[in-house]
Amino acid sequence: MIHPHTRIQFISDEMGYGVFATHFLPKGTITYVKDSLEMEITPEAFEGYTPEMQEVIEKYSYIDEKGIRIVSWDFAKYVNHCCNCNTMSTGYGFEIAIRDIQPGEQITDEYGIFNISREMELQCHHNNCRGRLSPNDFDAYYRQWDEQLQDALAKLLAVGQPLLPIIDPKSREEVMAYLQGKAPYRSVYSLKYFFQFASNGIGVRK
Repeated sequence: MIHPHTRIQFISDEMGYGVFATHFLPKGTITYVKDSLEMEITPEAFEGYTPEMQEVIEKYSYIDEKGIRIVSWDFAKYVNHCCNCNTMSTGYGFEIAIRDIQPGEQITDEYGIFNISREMELQCHHNNCRGRLSPNDFDAYYRQWDEQLQDALAKLLAVGQPLLPIIDPKSREEVMAYLQGKAPYRSVYSLKYFFQFASNGIGVRK
């Protein structure tokens, strides 16, 4: 579920649609929660779709740590990647603003956390743009991502959180225990799915 203070907007033929903030979203705001309405597509189920449908699923989904493709039921699936993103996935089943997001600003994400199985060309056009996403990005950048996430999580209880009740109880309990110093931090690396590649190019769990 995407944050309620957002809207979908067409950007261009090249980029398609994007998601934009309608209100100020301060750093530490939960911007997306993987909720019980999300569509889950197992690797086995994915193989049963036609190539045309597989292409659509791959465009609008991310792969979780179990290898399941998650397709959002709302317009969260239109959040675009940016190498200078303002939100990022945590190890707790939600995404968080890693810096202040202004009204009218596009909400962007780090697709390197989405367990891509092959390289993807990027169009974010920032000075720090990596040019291509790679399956190796998780190993290359997760420590940097963890630093950004821990800094943002430190502000989680200081800002309004309309999506906090949507987080599943176990994950909510774990993140609260971490913030209270009662549990270790769950690294974003916990979201990594370890692929092995079959002859058809579809990744399966080792």
